[in-house]
Amino acid sequence: MPAMRSRRETFDDVVIDVAERAREYLGNRYAAVEFAVEEVPPTDPAPWEEQAAPLGRLVPVGGAVGHRILVYRRPVETRARDAAEVSVIVREVVAEQVAALLGVPPSEIDL
Repeated sequence: MPAMRSRRETFDDVVIDVAERAREYLGNRYAAVEFAVEEVPPTDPAPWEEQAAPLGRLVPVGGAVGHRILVYRRPVETRARDAAEVSVIVREVVAEQVAALLGVPPSEIDL
């Protein structure tokens, strides 16, 4: 019998799947972009960010590393009614961050 996957592992799998699809949009120029999951955002949102808990963030790391796209697991799970909605929200969050990086409207990123 296969081992039960934890909610954290299942969430990570969703982010990995969406990140792989996002790579098509990132191309070679942004091949070094990293995708990561953090439990919760830092408690100090930047002045330009919403004061509500963000669902994700684009972090310009700089240098050879490039950028990091973070997805915050607990705020996403809090807003989702079920596992299917978690997947929808993760796609929206990653699409928004990829669009911000590429300087295009999120509607152009279909994950």
